[in-house]
Amino acid sequence: MTSQVETPVRIRAAAPADLAYIAVFAALLVALSLTPPIPVGVIPVPITLQLTGVALAGLCLGWWRGAAAVGLYVLVGLAGLPVFAGGKAGIGVLFSPTGGYLVAFVLSAALIGLLAQVVLKRGLSALTVLWFFLACMVSRVLVVWPLGALGMARAAGMPVGTAFLTDLAFWVPDMVKYAIAAILAVAVHKAFPRLLAR
Repeated sequence: MTSQVETPVRIRAAAPADLAYIAVFAALLVALSLTPPIPVGVIPVPITLQLTGVALAGLCLGWWRGAAAVGLYVLVGLAGLPVFAGGKAGIGVLFSPTGGYLVAFVLSAALIGLLAQVVLKRGLSALTVLWFFLACMVSRVLVVWPLGALGMARAAGMPVGTAFLTDLAFWVPDMVKYAIAAILAVAVHKAFPRLLAR
């Protein structure tokens, strides 16, 4: 009877550097979130700089560290610290018109980070900014738009179709935020070329 020896699965623990990156980008997201929000007419969700921080976390840290940084930011806010846009905090924010966007931010950072890692496997090039921007837009379409609109529809009591159309008002400002994040992320990777090498 042949005995089979199972190879143990190795799970790499987060290194201190990983934890430091996660904390730094969570703090950056707090700073960007606390800039004064810009109201958009009768739309119940204001324009903020949160999305820039979400994109930067994913583009600079990759999928799991980026998602962890944004997740830490969200957890701190849900725990009661006033770190969300407008100084809001607490579990109740999840049931407000912006609640769907908060959930989407974590998943968005993960998807952007995953796509950024694919882009950076070929190294930095003149097109990296464009690829980073497109990665952000893919996340905007697949994650932020549906989850944000559904959360807005539920909380504001508007039809889902109306919520999806209402979200379109944010697209041009969000594209500007993504372009800024893509440019900054390329600069970060040029300065720290091994940031995603581990």
